[in-house]
Amino acid sequence: MTLAKRCIAEFMGTFWLVFGGCGSAVFAATFTGADLGNGVKFPLGIGFVGVSLAFGLTVLTMAYAIGHISGCHLNPAVSFGLWAGKRFPGSELLPYIVAQVLGGILAGGLIYLIASGAPGFALTGSNPLATNGFGEHSPGGYGFLACLIAEVVLTFIFLMVILGVTDERAPQGFAPVAIGLCLTLIHLISIPITNTSVNPARSTGVALFAGAELFSQVWLFWLAPIVGALIAGWVYHAIFSAPRLEEIGRVRETV
Repeated sequence: MTLAKRCIAEFMGTFWLVFGGCGSAVFAATFTGADLGNGVKFPLGIGFVGVSLAFGLTVLTMAYAIGHISGCHLNPAVSFGLWAGKRFPGSELLPYIVAQVLGGILAGGLIYLIASGAPGFALTGSNPLATNGFGEHSPGGYGFLACLIAEVVLTFIFLMVILGVTDERAPQGFAPVAIGLCLTLIHLISIPITNTSVNPARSTGVALFAGAELFSQVWLFWLAPIVGALIAGWVYHAIFSAPRLEEIGRVRETV
């Protein structure tokens, strides 16, 4: 498969992740139905659990759809982690990341366009368009250090899971399920902290349309996920990677 076709797959996959995950947060998380009286409306929204599942399902569905084409990274941090784990060539990092970010931006733009069609739409609240943030833009008011630690640790675990379930020694065919469920769990943990990034393309795609103040915090959601991913790649390769055939041969010769 050519690099161009793989980048197109990454563009489409990242679009689906951002549109499906962030879209569910914007359109469905707090949706209300009929008026029950006294201004109280029946809650129909999917809440944190529903948004967490939406993100997991986007990865699960795309992993089966394009995993055999591009590897279904959908995330610059994943690409960096796979590179650090000796699973992905450095020469293809930039094209993959550009495709992922462009897919995220298209999704963010469409979410903004659709959301602005609702009566009384305004970019208000701490996290409009499901943006990520720290301090006053953290859903739970968590400070910079807490958000930094959460994003590094959770991305580290995410990459350890990805590297483990895609290892040639792992059971075949179940990797998308494990990766999707892992991303769901990550969101269940960290939506109150940072609104969950672990993905620079996801953060950039919506922040670009949410205003300068929120966009000014995007740097953290590039730095922390990439650091966590790089650490995971190096750790997995150094400790858990399968020995190469030539190394096995040398060991046998010395026995």
